[in-house]
Amino acid sequence: MWCRSFLSPARLRWRFTHQRRTDTISLSFIGERPHLEGKRPMIVMKFGGTSVEGAENLRRVAEIVLAHRKRRPIVVVSAMAGITDLLLAAAHGAAARRDQELERKLRTFHNRHAHAISAAIADAKTRTRLLALTDQFAEELTRILMGMSFLGEATPRALDAVVSFGERLLVEILAGVLNERGLKAKALNAQRLIITDDRFGAATPLKDLTYRRCRRAILPLVKRGIVPVITGFLSSTREGIPTTLGRGGSDYSAALIGAAVGAREIWIYTDVDGIMTADPKVVPEGRSLAELSYREVAELAYFGARVVHPKTVFPAIERGIPILIKNTFNPAFPGTRIVPRTTPSNPIVKAITSIGHLTLVTVEGAGLLGVPEITARVFDTLAREGINVLLISQASSQHSICFVVQQKDAE
Repeated sequence: MWCRSFLSPARLRWRFTHQRRTDTISLSFIGERPHLEGKRPMIVMKFGGTSVEGAENLRRVAEIVLAHRKRRPIVVVSAMAGITDLLLAAAHGAAARRDQELERKLRTFHNRHAHAISAAIADAKTRTRLLALTDQFAEELTRILMGMSFLGEATPRALDAVVSFGERLLVEILAGVLNERGLKAKALNAQRLIITDDRFGAATPLKDLTYRRCRRAILPLVKRGIVPVITGFLSSTREGIPTTLGRGGSDYSAALIGAAVGAREIWIYTDVDGIMTADPKVVPEGRSLAELSYREVAELAYFGARVVHPKTVFPAIERGIPILIKNTFNPAFPGTRIVPRTTPSNPIVKAITSIGHLTLVTVEGAGLLGVPEITARVFDTLAREGINVLLISQASSQHSICFVVQQKDAE
């Protein structure tokens, strides 16, 4: 067996998404459909890390939510930009017993949130409460990291506990900013709402249980005119052990919550004007697409488009809920609307995506010839390890099998 990494831009794998003349998709419904007053009277608004970074952006998000208060918004947020990476680095530093590095990262975590609170919150009582909460979270985080340092390891289970602090603190801060703007808001920890298996780092939601918990916690607040502010990315097992939905999983959180409560639409706010025809960092002439189908977005996300989490569209498909991709910093721009089906139009090729950091694995040898079910055995092994395969190729002679996986999985 040999492995080869595709790292250079020249060797990226490209994927074209085509528009079909008839683009339909069957919808299936999981669990009971929520019984709500009116026809899908709520929207879910998800804000990414760059959207909530710092006091100015927190105030901007509050104004956007305030402008849509009549739509009965449910807000889902990520941690501030860079905080999840900071916490992961702190955890690995703790496991390696790099004490000075750990202390710097803990101070950065505390100070970034404390500065945002001091600048964004005018009410002294609210500011004092949130600063005290920041101190409390920093102390709790320190205890967990000290435990990891003592053990000398950073397990996936421990990492999920550590990274949760970013979202958990941010929802409290944003709820405080919204309350100060005259909106009644309440912070909710999705670890009590989204229930998953115990695959730490990339857990799979148990949808029926998750949907019931979301409806029970969220709908009474909305009915009373309170804006729920919910942690993205976070979840837990049935036993209450923290898990996460994978990197970028806040989009997935928003879609699960929207499907659970029967939202009219799911709005995902980023720092770009919707889904582009190509990555603007690679193709500067890339432009925003007005509309895409669920199927097109699922393929774009799966094959490298980073605007939405690849799993985001599936809960929306199951409930037939449109998704809007919008820009926090250009809120008047319509962005991209994702719907069950689109109207045929030119050009046929709508967008180009690419994936980097891939590894091609080849399993070959004369010993493979005539071995029954060798392909099934290879991919059964990959499935047990939770490794996703992006591309498969097999020689007609059965002398070799090739498949492409993420570089991190190959390592």
